[in-house]
Amino acid sequence: MHTGGSSGWALVALCAAAGAYCLLRMRSGAGEQRREAGGEALMGFGMAAMAVPPAVFSPPPWTWALYAAVFGAAGLRALWAARDSPHHLHHLVGAGAMVYMAVVMAGSPAHAQGHGHGGSGAAPLTGALLLYFAGYVLLGGARLVPVAAVPADGPAPGQADGWTGRPELARACRLSMGIAMLAMLLTL
Repeated sequence: MHTGGSSGWALVALCAAAGAYCLLRMRSGAGEQRREAGGEALMGFGMAAMAVPPAVFSPPPWTWALYAAVFGAAGLRALWAARDSPHHLHHLVGAGAMVYMAVVMAGSPAHAQGHGHGGSGAAPLTGALLLYFAGYVLLGGARLVPVAAVPADGPAPGQADGWTGRPELARACRLSMGIAMLAMLLTL
């Protein structure tokens, strides 16, 4: 997870910006939208914290257990919420991926110290998560392709709330977090 140099900082910036945007969405949303944006903000900030280059900050070993507990709880919440909305299944997979990465980081002295990759190669679960997030990113990118132009007399329905009421920005935020998750999984 800990990438070096500018790529690590790019991941930190991307994930922190996505988390901040999700906090803004949380402020303007109501009910289910608010909870969804809160879960995505947690994911964005958690990913940003995991991507900080180890030369700047090497977290103490107990940090990985804390990550696993926080994202395990987020995964249970997503599982409960998936009863009403299948979109939460993606949140469940994302939280599970974060727990998995935290466990890998805790169990690998090379990762825990930020010294690079282990020699064991990609685990089957890493490969499955990479396939899932690659598909998610491709599908999310296709959904961002515009289908119709915005009418000249004003914004489209649901876009009256400025930056936070724009569904394409929320999709772009989710897409960027999916890309960041792919990058983080590739470094395992």
